[in-house]
Amino acid sequence: MLNMSELSPLILTIAVFLGGVVSGFSGFAFSAVSGVILLHFLEPLVAIPLMMCCSIASQISSLAVIRQFVRWRESTPLLVGGAAGVPIALYFLTITNAHVFRILIGIFLVTYAIYSLTRPGFGMVRQAASPVIRTIVGFAGGLVGGLTAMPGSLPIIWCDLRGLSKEQQRGEVQPFILMVQALAMTLLISRPGTIRPDLLPLLPLAIPAVVAGTLVGILLWGKIDDAKFRYSILSMLLISGLFLIR
Repeated sequence: MLNMSELSPLILTIAVFLGGVVSGFSGFAFSAVSGVILLHFLEPLVAIPLMMCCSIASQISSLAVIRQFVRWRESTPLLVGGAAGVPIALYFLTITNAHVFRILIGIFLVTYAIYSLTRPGFGMVRQAASPVIRTIVGFAGGLVGGLTAMPGSLPIIWCDLRGLSKEQQRGEVQPFILMVQALAMTLLISRPGTIRPDLLPLLPLAIPAVVAGTLVGILLWGKIDDAKFRYSILSMLLISGLFLIR
């Protein structure tokens, strides 16, 4: 771990810009990309809240652009489940070591991604999902998100199993990711001493860079078809899983 003073503005900008491009393109995986760089320079207590703030900025930017695709009827049960899962996850973080859990989730993501990348076709679950099932998926996503900072992984897999288009997937999952991240950040801020003062000077440089990267990613997203988008999403799930088990 290098001293924070060795984190140059250029490195910070590159890290969050690249994370923003991936997040804008895929709808998730900001931390999996930017974290590879930032965690080499910053302590986790600074890097993780920084990535959460940047990811929230990225999600807001994305939703502002793709708001016409948001599916509130489908997203609401996910939001309800996620809101219940996040506090439980953060509670477990205070009483246990989540490292083993992160490794298991990482192995699951890698296995699913490799299997899905090598099998033809998609849309294994054809029937419409009930609100109860959506709430359960949201709860699981909130629980995983609170422990791994990657809340979108399970809902995205659920969308892949149902064979949703890229617009349907983004419209259903992105409000969920934003809500879970905002709730987790709010709960962290409410705990005295959790947010380090070192974080504040980084935000004025990081936020514009991540917003710019997000807009570039959304532009690229608009130029690909569903099949290529699915391949990209599965690749991001693979990278996210490897990031968790590193």
